[in-house]
Amino acid sequence: MDNHTNKILVVDDEAAVCRILKTRLSMVGYEVVTAADGEEALSIFSQENLDLIVLDVMMPHRDGYYACEQIRKESDVPIIMLTALGDVADRISGLQLGADDYLTKPFSPKELEARISSVLRRFQKKETANIPSSGVIQVGRLRLDTNKRRLYLGDELVRLTGKEYNLLELLVSYSGESVSRSEILKTIWGYPPRRHGDLRVVDVHVSRLRAKIEQDPKQPELVLTERGTGYLFQRIVELPKAAGV
Repeated sequence: MDNHTNKILVVDDEAAVCRILKTRLSMVGYEVVTAADGEEALSIFSQENLDLIVLDVMMPHRDGYYACEQIRKESDVPIIMLTALGDVADRISGLQLGADDYLTKPFSPKELEARISSVLRRFQKKETANIPSSGVIQVGRLRLDTNKRRLYLGDELVRLTGKEYNLLELLVSYSGESVSRSEILKTIWGYPPRRHGDLRVVDVHVSRLRAKIEQDPKQPELVLTERGTGYLFQRIVELPKAAGV
């Protein structure tokens, strides 16, 4: 582990929330900058090298959905959305736009700290089981470079969010084996399902991943559904060996 101090952007139109979170997160070792709306958040995002964004949904000028969508066009920086909305569909909207996790207001600052730690840990994790020492896996036109955390279809770079990449790498590392939705949630998001709606987070990300890598997302050939169990990545017959091995 290096000595890099993770820089976090907290975006909320409530000054008290920004102040409290900046104080709490600074106390546990993060460098924190704040913004009052989506417009200011985008301005800071363009100037700062951020490691994670905590993004409120309901804000004036530009809301969190807009900011998340714009950020995802350029970066896979982890995003945790804060929402006061109780409807699962509203939370899923943020995930579909590219958010990596969500937290419903009111929330405990300690829970947010745990979520941030988990997201950063999963995002920065590079080693997974059954990945060849070369770090590169080729499946047809799909090439996964685990050293650079990049995915290519042919010569074209496929833009994945941090969660989408971690999900793909997890499934590829257990190629041919079903991984339960519960296990995916615990491994990628860092917490077990507390209610049925939590597992929808996994389904949403699988759907988004399929849209980016499958020829026909409605009839997937790479990321398959194991009915009643979870998901699995198919098609890898033999993992390639590194040169000289």
